[in-house]
Amino acid sequence: MTGRRSRQEHDLYRKIKWLIFFRALFALILLGAVFLAGMGPQAGLFLADESLFFLFVLAAGMLVFSLGYVLALPRVNRLVAFAYAQIAIDTFFVTLIIFVTGSFSSIFTFLYLAVIIYATMVVYRRGGMIVATLCALQYGIMVDLEYFNIIQPLGVAAGEAISGYSWQHVFFRLFITIAACYLVAFLSGFLSEQERSAKIELWAMEDQMKRVERLAAVGEMAAGLTHEIKNPLASLTGSIQMLRESIAYDPAHDKLMQIVLREADRLSTLVTEFLMFSRPQIGNIQDVRLDSAIEEVVSLFRKDPSFHNRIEIETALGAKHYIQIDPEHLRQTIWNLLNNAAEAIDGNGKITVSLSPAGKDYVKITVEDNGSGIAPDHMEQVFDPFFSTKTRGTGLGLSIVQRIIGLYGGLVDIQSEPGKGTMATLKFRRISHNRHTSGP
Repeated sequence: MTGRRSRQEHDLYRKIKWLIFFRALFALILLGAVFLAGMGPQAGLFLADESLFFLFVLAAGMLVFSLGYVLALPRVNRLVAFAYAQIAIDTFFVTLIIFVTGSFSSIFTFLYLAVIIYATMVVYRRGGMIVATLCALQYGIMVDLEYFNIIQPLGVAAGEAISGYSWQHVFFRLFITIAACYLVAFLSGFLSEQERSAKIELWAMEDQMKRVERLAAVGEMAAGLTHEIKNPLASLTGSIQMLRESIAYDPAHDKLMQIVLREADRLSTLVTEFLMFSRPQIGNIQDVRLDSAIEEVVSLFRKDPSFHNRIEIETALGAKHYIQIDPEHLRQTIWNLLNNAAEAIDGNGKITVSLSPAGKDYVKITVEDNGSGIAPDHMEQVFDPFFSTKTRGTGLGLSIVQRIIGLYGGLVDIQSEPGKGTMATLKFRRISHNRHTSGP
């Protein structure tokens, strides 16, 4: 959904800004620590210490990079790639800090874990595992090169060189460090994924609440108008039928009356749908087994002459799940979503209907098509009554779905990408399976 996508981009943008801020803060703290460590009887000569000098250079370099990130951020279009680039560069800075402070003997190895943690916060679990791999490779190569005397790290005091340790000790420490990197990436990534899922669900609920409030206001205003139209319309239709039967047959007149009756019938259908949208009523609530109910609607839809020759419908309904709803409302909702999906496909296409758990207490139904999709500037209007980009239909389908599902505390979500298709998701609270152990 476009609104959701912009929220995610805004959230990532905010996280990158905080990442730049804390990187610059760390660099300033490191600079201060270098000055304090170098202060002695002859203040100002601390740069003669090789390790402190390189630490000073690295801290200054981090500040310069941070400034560059600040200047580049407003102009960046691919935020995820920008975040990955920053974090990868950070791993190299950490490796250099560890190298100039003793490499294998350095006390700054924990900085790898800090980088991995904030990587999972910005680019989530997959990004955290990639960064963990990058850290493990750099640390492993650095320790191996030191062990075989190919490089000589700075800041190593007498007796602290890696040559003073057995290869078993070196391997054990290397293994523990690399294992810690992956363990932190996995655990922190798991928590960040949970946080992202909760945030996306919260955004969807906020969107639905706004839509429900807006549609409720429109519905109250429209309910009275709908009744005022329906009664005169019924009188008009009845009068035309009586007139048609009582007067002498005339082809021209009969054709005109057929047009009136056809258009009156179309208007009656529209008024009926609008009444359903304006004041939906909770019907006969029952415990409904979803896979059976969905399969029934899909079977009927496959036989629809408008679509059955060109639309392939696949189902992935899985295990049995039960919810409480009026079966007619559920059928109408699924039918509307299938109809919208089919109308979005030009020529031959495919619709996939799936049923799966959504957390511990919920179940979700998805209807996905490979049609033309919805333009980004139309996504915020798809639930508005009478809004439609199709040449046929009333534009009330999704509005009615929204109103019906809201009666039962459910959630409706639409995600679409132009040229690739649309996925509609219904989410319901499921009821205990133990109540239906003897069911079919």
